[in-house]
Amino acid sequence: MWGGTFTEPTDPRIVAFTASFATDRRLLQWDLAGSIAHAMMLGETGIIPAQDTADILAGLRSIAADAAADRLPVDGVFEDVHSFIEAALYARVGDAAGRLHTARSRNDQVLTAFRLFAKQAAIDVVAAVLRLMESLRTRAAASIEIILPAFTHLQHAQPVRLGHYLLAQFWALARDTDRFAACYRRADVLPLGAGAVAGVPYPIDRRRIAQLLSFSAISDNSIDTVGDRDCAVELAAAVALLMVHLSRWSGEIVLWATDEFGYVRLPDRVAAGSSIMPQKKNPDAAELIRGRAGRAIGDLVALLSMLKGLPSGYHSDLQEDKAIVFGAVDLALSSVQAMTILVDALEFDAQRMRDAAGRGWMTATDVADYLVRKGVPFRDAHRLAGAVVQEAAARGQRIDELPMDVFQSVSPLFDTDVLAAVTVAGAVNARETPGGTGRAAVLDQLAAAQAAEGQIRGWLEAASAALAPVRALLEG
Repeated sequence: MWGGTFTEPTDPRIVAFTASFATDRRLLQWDLAGSIAHAMMLGETGIIPAQDTADILAGLRSIAADAAADRLPVDGVFEDVHSFIEAALYARVGDAAGRLHTARSRNDQVLTAFRLFAKQAAIDVVAAVLRLMESLRTRAAASIEIILPAFTHLQHAQPVRLGHYLLAQFWALARDTDRFAACYRRADVLPLGAGAVAGVPYPIDRRRIAQLLSFSAISDNSIDTVGDRDCAVELAAAVALLMVHLSRWSGEIVLWATDEFGYVRLPDRVAAGSSIMPQKKNPDAAELIRGRAGRAIGDLVALLSMLKGLPSGYHSDLQEDKAIVFGAVDLALSSVQAMTILVDALEFDAQRMRDAAGRGWMTATDVADYLVRKGVPFRDAHRLAGAVVQEAAARGQRIDELPMDVFQSVSPLFDTDVLAAVTVAGAVNARETPGGTGRAAVLDQLAAAQAAEGQIRGWLEAASAALAPVRALLEG
């Protein structure tokens, strides 16, 4: 593909070191689609002859068909996927293949294929996350009457419904889908036509290429275009935050599966054993999700570190973006799938959760709230509630087990209705504000969750439909 001014061959060891084919061959279909659109535009504008255009298009589509049917091994000693395609095209159509690279550089060519990949990756991850969200919502709806402790500082805080707890994971994932949709939008800008760095001196029609490849816009500046990897960073960042969310939930599953908590049981199909301790059932999948979050964070740091010192324009450092992003996307897809299997399989111990919710004087805030409703300023009510907790601790009783004379010794404002207010059920049912753990509030939240799934599903359908013409290019 180059070498006109070179007087000696490149050292094979340098060739092997600089080659990216082992990684970027994953872009084969997207590079073929970009090349087909480019060739169509070249023919339509008269930049290359019509017959050469027809031959090139037929050759590119035959490569796509043979690769899809495993009749064409995508391997060999090639610098990158682009040189592989060009060599295959020469073998099929002869000298006409040499016209395909007119009015483009590998700099804008590879970025076009990469942006198409990024758009599809965003779709794939959102689809996988949506399945996990559906599983969480289903489990939440089925466990709305189960009460367990919520934690702050990993200490018993206040009682909540298990459905409310599971929906907390749901809404974090909903934000993740929004971030991936933004990644799609950011990648939806055509770089082809920027050339190597200065644009191209041919009367190309960039908007026609954008139409053929389903890009909603074309890039504005050729220098910025060829060095821009914002969409790669944002995709890696979205993956990293998704993995952090999965990691936090995984950490809770690990804790909940211990004998000390006992909130969940792991069916054999999602557990692992020990090579030495026959009694063990280990949450390996959850632990590996938690561990792999570190890799996702590392991918983001690696990409940012690579970019931070680069001058304007293209540099071979940017070749590293694909291995990083491919790995991050694969990590996200496999981890989301594993978490979905876990969520579907977990067996919740409702009695253990209810028993735990009765420990730790978790309705102390409700004692204070009771006094506030009687007209006591909250800070004073907080102090008086603390005195009630001290009495309960000294007696070894729950707050709702204390006799009325204890309450009234702390404040004469306490009446018999306090005993219902400070039960676990009373505390949970009192929180009916939007987003709270009261039954009606959680039911509203479930309805909102189902509506959110519908919106995400609608985005997926629209985004997938927008990319469908790109795949159709491969088939003519």
